[in-house]
Amino acid sequence: MSIRPWRDVIRRKSRQVMVGNVPVGGDAPIAVQTMTNTLTSDARATIEQIHASVAAGADIVRVSCPDEESTAAMPEICREAGVPIVADIHFHYKRALEAADAGAACLRINPGNIGSAERVREVVRAAKANGCSMRIGVNAGSLERHLLEKYAEPCPEALVESALEHARILEDNDFFDFKISVKASDVFLAVAAYQGLADACDYPLHLGITEAGGLRGGTVKSAIGIGSLLWAGIGDTIRVSLSADPVEEVKAGFEILKSLGLRHRGVRIVSCPSCARQAFPVIKTVETLEERLAHIHTPMSLSIIGCVVNGPGEARETDIGLTGGGNGNHMVYLSGMTDHKITDDKLVDHIVDLVEKKAAEIEAASADAAAKEPVAAHAH
Repeated sequence: MSIRPWRDVIRRKSRQVMVGNVPVGGDAPIAVQTMTNTLTSDARATIEQIHASVAAGADIVRVSCPDEESTAAMPEICREAGVPIVADIHFHYKRALEAADAGAACLRINPGNIGSAERVREVVRAAKANGCSMRIGVNAGSLERHLLEKYAEPCPEALVESALEHARILEDNDFFDFKISVKASDVFLAVAAYQGLADACDYPLHLGITEAGGLRGGTVKSAIGIGSLLWAGIGDTIRVSLSADPVEEVKAGFEILKSLGLRHRGVRIVSCPSCARQAFPVIKTVETLEERLAHIHTPMSLSIIGCVVNGPGEARETDIGLTGGGNGNHMVYLSGMTDHKITDDKLVDHIVDLVEKKAAEIEAASADAAAKEPVAAHAH
């Protein structure tokens, strides 16, 4: 019997759709999304929040379009966003038509909720004409009445059935450029629904635990639900739904992906919880480094360990390492090897300088390799 390598995440094979210029599904990187909480009609405030999310790494941003004032602001928002914009449409099909014409890259919609078959056809025509994809967004809190009557309560089977019913409407209109989500605030319900949907279709799946809560509790809850699905190979794009700044959703999303080795962005800090053995204030040092290294987007690893018990071992596995030593002298490791010592007063500044230098070296090497690539291809 073959045993799955313990570190491997074997992703489910899904078809690929495009959200603007971002591929979702197939072998594309798992995309990180967030949603603005400004009034969409306030274009400047919305654009400012989008830019902050993009700076944190967001690949796609969703905005709500509940009224004409919102869709009227969409041309400016889509033009200046810098990333594909998803228009969140609930019941009024005209908002979908307006958003598609305004430049939205994707429409979040449940086709069964927007009225007659002709209205669905109009939305599909608008999506095709404007190169829009769609997301079918099923939520345990707003299941159709006939499904609640059939199943008595929200359950995985009901969420999957709802998703497939909506998918069938689009398929019957010869439209297949869509992804699906089946969100719930209950982790067990959401995970089971996504597992069932993953078995039932090959459409790309957008993962999320809806109404997850505040920054700390919501992050933990989302990490458990989204993380368990990703580990099982399910999921092509994610949103960590928090009652917090959208930037925090993006940060949490990347931390989940980094912890599973699915995407790498910025500095991954390996640090100890600190104890009486610590030779420098680990917690404060890590907090400061997280703040001062937030501008680094280059993937790299940094270990900050307070003593020599686990420090050398962790340092061997990271690009840069720091291990606490006696008398205020601490060992710095580069590429896993002991390199030099540093004293307390220069500790943080020195580590920041090393990380910035390493990032610059990695970026330069990457740019050099990219520049040589066409030459190599031409030579063959």
